[in-house]
Amino acid sequence: MKPLRHLVLLLLAFSLTGCGYNAIQKQDEAVKAAWSEVLNQYQRRADLVPNLVNTVKGYAQHEEKVFVEVTQARAKVGSLQINADSLDDPQKIQQFQAAQGELGSALSRLMVVSENYPELKANGLFQNLQAQLEGTENRVTVARNRYVQAVQQYNGMIRTFPNNLTAKMFGYKVKPNFSVDNEKAISTAPTVDFGTTAPAPAATR
Repeated sequence: MKPLRHLVLLLLAFSLTGCGYNAIQKQDEAVKAAWSEVLNQYQRRADLVPNLVNTVKGYAQHEEKVFVEVTQARAKVGSLQINADSLDDPQKIQQFQAAQGELGSALSRLMVVSENYPELKANGLFQNLQAQLEGTENRVTVARNRYVQAVQQYNGMIRTFPNNLTAKMFGYKVKPNFSVDNEKAISTAPTVDFGTTAPAPAATR
């Protein structure tokens, strides 16, 4: 009986390999890794927010509404972190995109306020934070694009015969990707060009 059982298991293993089981597993892990990098870069952006807000607040204390908007948007982003096991839920992905879009918009408004304070623009700490924000937005774009490609490859694989039979057998489903409506919002980096607006008098500190 044992030799027969081993033979059956061996045939099953070859059958699964031929139907793409190993390839699906590998691509699924690639999607999870790509998503982890997306989260990593968005977290890097969120980590910059407190220092950025505090630095701007030192020069524009009366812009409280903007500071509150940025802080609330950051808090919302923090409450909607999605781990790799939640990637099959389109609603969660949509909520995550919307929250990141709100934070990006809030940062843009913060930067517009900053243009009115020449002393702030010359502040070394602010210049460093500005550079870090620009770099982070670039990294976010790269990470998100890699995730989009990984999901496209995975979805294409599990929808193709005979891989689709294996995927159905083991419960692998099509994963939601970044939607067109929200992708534009989250892919637009906050404006950090301070050379186009005539500065207003600096606020008294």
